[in-house]
Amino acid sequence: MAPELSGKRLELLKEAFPRIARVAVLWNSANRAKAEDWRETHGTAQALGVTLQSREVRGPDDFASAFASMTTQPPDAFLTLDDPVLLNSRISIVAFAAKQRLPVIYPQRDYTDAGGLMSYGPSISDLFRRAASYVDKILKGAKPGDLPIEQPIKFEFVINLKTAKALGLTIPPSLLLRADQVIE
Repeated sequence: MAPELSGKRLELLKEAFPRIARVAVLWNSANRAKAEDWRETHGTAQALGVTLQSREVRGPDDFASAFASMTTQPPDAFLTLDDPVLLNSRISIVAFAAKQRLPVIYPQRDYTDAGGLMSYGPSISDLFRRAASYVDKILKGAKPGDLPIEQPIKFEFVINLKTAKALGLTIPPSLLLRADQVIE
């Protein structure tokens, strides 16, 4: 996905919690594409006056040390970059955030469905619907190489109010109004 989304997530996190100054970024440093997301997030952080703390993982065995570093050097909040390794560990990531009482924004609604606080990212159901139109065109004889590459066009902003209440956090009404879904 576009690296700009990571910066947008940081902006939403800062809008929800204006006092945050230190934000940890949990990301898979083995995924070379995520380095661009990290740079984009870093640029947005500078503009917002936020200090980032890089918390790198390369696989499932690295989460314990990343979580330990967030315990010894606690951030005010954190965000995760979009990556299969993190998505597969979403239950433990969400549980850690709840235990530490940290506000977090995630790249996919799967996290908020699992109890995470907020997510902002492409609508997966819309991507599947659009993929079906590609399949239809191919079945009707179109060459896959001739079809244009498309970026996501529909994005979802989901807020889990149950989690916010459990953490003792108040989400500004302006964000609640902009959310595509509020889980209560």
